Amino acid sequence: MLSTLGYELVDIEYKSMYGEMHLIVYIAGDHDISLDDCERASNALDGPLDALDPTESKPYCLDVSSPGLDRPFKTQRDFERNYGKKVEVKFFAPLPGTKTKLLVGTLLSRTDGEVTIETDGKTTVIENSRVAVVRPYVEF
Repeated sequence: MLSTLGYELVDIEYKSMYGEMHLIVYIAGDHDISLDDCERASNALDGPLDALDPTESKPYCLDVSSPGLDRPFKTQRDFERNYGKKVEVKFFAPLPGTKTKLLVGTLLSRTDGEVTIETDGKTTVIENSRVAVVRPYVEF
């Protein structure tokens, strides 16, 4: 249903906030997600969620949001959407021969086994098992 509106489901959270339970649906698209997009998706989800009753009749607030500027990539599609863009890659431990646990560069590709980025004209291939998080690099 979201795809017919031009949105992609990115993530879902169900958590307590401000003393109430919230079902938070994160959407992405081929454009920046606006408040109008969130409202459109919320209206489209309302009826089907009522029919599915995912909270077993417990009350909740439905929130629809964009993933946010610095949200870590979780799916292959997140990576694909960001090919050619600047990202930061954080590691569990420094890469061999370095003391850094962070690289900033252009995301070239990601497979089941590795992430490839370009930094200062040099291509670096990193095993996924070394990567703690990949997220968009936000410059202020």
